[in-house]
Amino acid sequence: MINLILFGSFFVMLLLNIPIAVSLGMSSIFALLFSSSPLTVVPTNVYSGMAKFLLLAIPFFVLSGNIMAKAGISSRLVAFADDCVGHRRGGIAIVAVIVACFFGAISGSGPATVAALGIILIPAMINRGGFSAPFASSLMASASSIAIVIPPSIAFVVYASITGVSVGDMFMGGWIPGIMMGLSLVIIIMIECRKKGIQASKAKSSWGQRWKSFREAFWGFLMPVIIIGGIYGGVFTPTEAAAVSVVYGLVVGIFIYREVKMKDMIDILVDSGKTTGGIMLIIGAATLFSYVCTVFGIAQAAQALLLEISGNKYIFLLIVNVIFLIAGCFVDANSAMYIFIPIMYPVATQLGIDPVHFGVIATVNLAIGQVTPPVGVNLFVAIGVSEKLQGLRDKTKVTIVSMSKAVWPQIVACIIALLLITYVPWFSTVLLFGK
Repeated sequence: MINLILFGSFFVMLLLNIPIAVSLGMSSIFALLFSSSPLTVVPTNVYSGMAKFLLLAIPFFVLSGNIMAKAGISSRLVAFADDCVGHRRGGIAIVAVIVACFFGAISGSGPATVAALGIILIPAMINRGGFSAPFASSLMASASSIAIVIPPSIAFVVYASITGVSVGDMFMGGWIPGIMMGLSLVIIIMIECRKKGIQASKAKSSWGQRWKSFREAFWGFLMPVIIIGGIYGGVFTPTEAAAVSVVYGLVVGIFIYREVKMKDMIDILVDSGKTTGGIMLIIGAATLFSYVCTVFGIAQAAQALLLEISGNKYIFLLIVNVIFLIAGCFVDANSAMYIFIPIMYPVATQLGIDPVHFGVIATVNLAIGQVTPPVGVNLFVAIGVSEKLQGLRDKTKVTIVSMSKAVWPQIVACIIALLLITYVPWFSTVLLFGK
């Protein structure tokens, strides 16, 4: 009965469009009330879920991403990528994928990447590239989902805080899978170009022009190098690296690019506070939900069931993929991590699955979830950007229905990449250098 109350109330609230943090927290409280358990466990678990030193990296990474976005790094990255590949068939769409990967390494957030790059690249793909508005918008959403796979990734920090796996190892494990997702989208672009007869729309840039645009974008490229290099080289911890990234972003934005003014810092801090507050509220509520699942034996029963029906690790990984892909249609990545990882991770370790490999699989699944209807957050951000750009007269060109149709080939391509990542652990572990 407690299972029914916990999960039933949770899904009812989701269907009523109640925020995910409230749905997780209230369903947990309903289950506790039904079982006559003391409600003193609510603040204790919510606080303990958020009060982890490792999670301090989240507000710093969010802040540094907002600073670098304000510093104008997105337009510089676009210019450099356009000079390199813009002369090819579908070049501007390929630019969108490449820049989304680089900007994701700065922001660590899919929706933030859509918002920052979409305003530049969506109209360019439509007007210059010849792509349809739904395809351009959905591609921007799909490419931006790679942001939570390419390090530094907030999702990897959350996974590490749940399992105790090294954040540095998780970051290293995400590079190749993120690139594979990007390449899968490039293949879809090539197919779309062949179907629609799209030709190159830009002359090839000279090496001198490429060097000039590279110098402009250099400081943006350097940021993830400093973060990952510092963590993996033992110079600083992930939390310290996040703080360093903020200082670096301020130096670049104020003194090098000179596009961040002191008056801008109020809006940047407020936006960062809102984003961080939302993430931490979800983490606190999800921790309470996970506690209820554990204390009433739900987690243990689920683990036993998983082991019983999937004694073979390959079958288990297939089940994990199915569960996470479905969950990604309804809940965000951080919530799904806290709900499912405590249940699945012990089973994965018993079956001999590498913890970094398993974390990468979960994160790639949840990245795909950012563009799967009905709750693909990146899709809705892309729609918002497209509506602002096209004006009221053309609003009907991009709707959730038209984007859902356009995004499916991209989802299928990413799922094929996911299967390769799932069943070939080498892609996730090769950069760990024997760890």
